[in-house]
Amino acid sequence: MNEAAVAALLDGGTRLENVRRLSAGASRAMWSADAVGPDGTVQHVVVRTDPRGGSRPTPAVPEAALLRAAAQAGVPVPRILAEDSDHLVVERIEGETIPRKILRDDEYAHARPLLAAQCGEALAGIHAIPIDAVPGLIEDADPVATWRAMLDGFGQPHPTFELALRWLDDRRPPRTGVAVVHGDFRNGNLIVGPDGLRAVLDWELAHLGDPMEDLGWLCVKAWRFGVDRPVGGFGEREELFAAYERASGTRVDPEVVRWWEVLGTLKWGIMCIAQAFTHLSGTVRSVELAAIGRRVCENEWDLLELIG
Repeated sequence: MNEAAVAALLDGGTRLENVRRLSAGASRAMWSADAVGPDGTVQHVVVRTDPRGGSRPTPAVPEAALLRAAAQAGVPVPRILAEDSDHLVVERIEGETIPRKILRDDEYAHARPLLAAQCGEALAGIHAIPIDAVPGLIEDADPVATWRAMLDGFGQPHPTFELALRWLDDRRPPRTGVAVVHGDFRNGNLIVGPDGLRAVLDWELAHLGDPMEDLGWLCVKAWRFGVDRPVGGFGEREELFAAYERASGTRVDPEVVRWWEVLGTLKWGIMCIAQAFTHLSGTVRSVELAAIGRRVCENEWDLLELIG
């Protein structure tokens, strides 16, 4: 990170202190820092940069525009403080993102019963973002065809995934609309405090698509982290759906969400194969990637339970 450039973006005479790299961010590096102004005031900030240290001429998603539009729609997101082609500086929101702590620590006991409804309200806000407020978002292609092609590319037999693809193809629900879809709305990408949901993070997979995709993804078993509650490990589907319906005015068909939950489980299973291939091919040697690869069988079991 170019500390001088970030300081200049914030204000003349600002200096950065306590700069540290955060262990998050798939396609961008993230840094935490204290921005000390000329008068001694301190802003706690997070800086997102390109991991290669340079700018990307065509960002995958218009992240700054998304955050501004989401805030306008009432979605809790970090406030943007400054930006240029290489950096996005946002306020640092205090809270927890580690699911194990959110789901088990006493500090979040009051928050847990609130989260499913709060997520429903946040998703309704995301799906209410005007599409023309975030130009540059790409409409998702046929997801079944996309993930079938991805699976075929590995050249491995996975009968359960093939069965799930056939199940999805045979039961395609009617499209409920086209909206801004977060794409990775789940436990682990949320900042939670003792009072509940404080911010929605990680907008790098945002696209245009069916809004029910986000609800189904949030219910995927992998994001329950060992706790037997279907919505992120902290709530029930009925709580999520009721809050979404109140906030959006759109009725939720549980069977449509179930279809997207099956697709999400399949998607994560194939992504686990991809993570393993990244390690096994030598592209990135990583124990973490290898361990994720071992979770393929978990998703196969989850799919068999889901589709009966």
